[in-house]
Amino acid sequence: MILLLFAAGAAYSAPGDDDFLAAREAYRVGNAARLEKHAARLKGHLLEPYVDYWRLAMRLEQASPEDVRAFLAANRDSPLSERLRNEWLKLLGKREQWDPFNAELPLLASDDIEITCYALRSRLRINPEATLPEARPLWFVARDLPESCTPLFNALEAAGMLSNDALWMRVRLALEAGHVSLARRIAEWLPSGLAPEPAVLESIASNPAGYLERQKFNLKSRAGRETVMFAVHRLARIAPQRAAGYLVKLEAQLSQEERAYIWGMVGYLGAMRHDPEALGWLERAGDLSDLQLAWKARAALRARNWPEVLAAINAMTGKESANSAWRYWKARAFKALGRQEEAENLLKPLAAEFNFYGQLALEDLGGRIAVPATLYKPGPEDLRTVGQLKGLQRALALYRLNLRTEANREWIWAIRDFDDKELLAAAELARRYELYDRAINTAERTVALHDFSLRYLAPYRDVLKVRTEELALDEAWVYGLIRQESRFISVAKSHAGASGLMQLMPGTARWVARKLGLKDWRWSQVSDIDINVSLGTYYLKHVLDSLDGYPVLASAAYNAGPGRARAWRPEFMMEGAIYAETIPFSETRDYVKKVLANASYYSQTLNQPMQTLRQRLGVVAPRQRDKEPSLGDTP
Repeated sequence: MILLLFAAGAAYSAPGDDDFLAAREAYRVGNAARLEKHAARLKGHLLEPYVDYWRLAMRLEQASPEDVRAFLAANRDSPLSERLRNEWLKLLGKREQWDPFNAELPLLASDDIEITCYALRSRLRINPEATLPEARPLWFVARDLPESCTPLFNALEAAGMLSNDALWMRVRLALEAGHVSLARRIAEWLPSGLAPEPAVLESIASNPAGYLERQKFNLKSRAGRETVMFAVHRLARIAPQRAAGYLVKLEAQLSQEERAYIWGMVGYLGAMRHDPEALGWLERAGDLSDLQLAWKARAALRARNWPEVLAAINAMTGKESANSAWRYWKARAFKALGRQEEAENLLKPLAAEFNFYGQLALEDLGGRIAVPATLYKPGPEDLRTVGQLKGLQRALALYRLNLRTEANREWIWAIRDFDDKELLAAAELARRYELYDRAINTAERTVALHDFSLRYLAPYRDVLKVRTEELALDEAWVYGLIRQESRFISVAKSHAGASGLMQLMPGTARWVARKLGLKDWRWSQVSDIDINVSLGTYYLKHVLDSLDGYPVLASAAYNAGPGRARAWRPEFMMEGAIYAETIPFSETRDYVKKVLANASYYSQTLNQPMQTLRQRLGVVAPRQRDKEPSLGDTP
């Protein structure tokens, strides 16, 4: 009965719900009197800690340390304690009350750059010689930092630890990230007369080619050279060949360090746009960052230049080269170069990982992808034990009120120290409450004991199976895509405006509704499971057909648009794994890999005929330029 009521969502209201939501709104608008009125009715309520937090947060500047510590002690099992501790530390730091600040800081579990700067300032008073070198790396951050960091930078400047080169380095980082206003503010730290013209930087940001074409720059000054380099790498974002052409004419007037830097930028941006000249440009660069080396490796993959793939990976830092992607491609490079034993030494441990590269490695070793055996299933007592935890009870109450952000925080906080058995019990509890995203995410955290029926849940199969069969779509692939899109949250909404199980954009939904002849179509229907699946699978089938039946291309298109997926196609036959690896958008690249890896596991949990991951990826043929699909990026 409880599960039934929970599933009904808004149709079920528990005692105190209205007062709790009203108290939350009073806190949001800053109405303390109204908050107190509703708080009085919520004594003993499961969610009373939220009311206590709101009341204390509204008067935090006047609250005594005893009041704050009492709340923190009483709510250790809730993320509210971490939230209040974070806010209190910022207040203590702002007031420079360093003794209570330092007493509370070790108990903070999360990282916060504002608090990090306060902590360094506290230590700076006592031991500046040791603290300033620790603070200096914060300078080289390509984004605005909170005011708490500014005194550290002033101290670094006073100690002579911010040279002109260091100032220019941060200007470069800001310009690389497109933060022109930040670059202008950083440049104000330079000695008088040495900063670039602010108006020129703004004009370059909007029209770099125009600036380079006019050639009204003074390359004898550092400001002039940095400005023209900004114009070159800004142009390289959209036209790397043109940028390289300008650079060839200008490089004789640049220093060796400047030439190495700007060729690295042009090469990296060219590689992201799949320019065949990118590898050559990167050869003219100096030391490359891990990000640039990653794109050098990807450019080499598209060029089928295995020695360069290996060289790029070997040049990465240990942390980057330990990434499963680069371990896999390093093994492939070894294999292509006849170093079979070294390749297998990398592939064998990788094949034990449950991810895209683990699947590829397993297949390269001649194995078949298989779901691991389920060695543990929680029993009634296990479920009862986790179900009695206040943190999970609060999370369930918040989910019932459709306060998903707060509910997710409670859930994650409650399970943060769980062992595998407890995680599987919590995942099963979530499944029974139809919290499919929590079930999946919780089950994915296990280390030794796994249950792939929870990791790869397949709800709504009565709807999915019918639609996929009608459209001759691979049901496992569609499930893999929905798992990545929404984790089966029917009311999911993205920041971009997509909604529902299959995360449809308004324009796409409207276009498909017309195609399907849906009368009286309204956007409010997008969360209806039957309608969302009907629209989403139709669109997916259309995209798949328009991209020659390649699931790897259609997956990319579903995330980034058909036009982009088409533009990323090679000029020659290319294995699908390399196509996926060289997708320029990191979000789409990760998405495609996960969708296709998901499909492999869904094939087994749905008892479907097994395809290898390589079969799913296929070999991507060059685009047929005379064959244009009827649907663009924004249907």
